Amino acid sequence: MIRLLAETKMAKILRCKDVGVDCDFVARGATVDEVMEKAKDHACSDHGFAGIPPELANRVMAAIRDEDVASA
Repeated sequence: MIRLLAETKMAKILRCKDVGVDCDFVARGATVDEVMEKAKDHACSDHGFAGIPPELANRVMAAIRDEDVASA
């Protein structure tokens, strides 16, 4: 049973639009931390942020979904 749970672990996904930004960027990763790192890199390079401010980080974290759920 434990092995089955490990095999069904879903990838994570974040769409910039889900945070309220008119942007088509999508970050995918195996973990929330991986998606957050990609989101930070994107925010800096494409939106001119020096980092993700704490109030925005909370919205970003809340917008990260399991990929299968987000695609439905």
